[in-house]
Amino acid sequence: MMEFLYFPDDKTEYIPALLVVGLAILLAYIAYRIVKRHSERQEEKMRDFEQQVMERMEQEDRDRSRRS
Repeated sequence: MMEFLYFPDDKTEYIPALLVVGLAILLAYIAYRIVKRHSERQEEKMRDFEQQVMERMEQEDRDRSRRS
């Protein structure tokens, strides 16, 4: 019966596994950066929109105060 964990005597058999793990870590980091950049852009758009809404509300308040 084969053992549950297999530790090869020839350590060169670890190289493909290390390459796959390294590639997985690199791809995870790239995905993280893409998501973070997208989030920052969305946050900036939201700030701009919020600023426009606040300016519009202030303008409406000034217009109402002039009418009164």
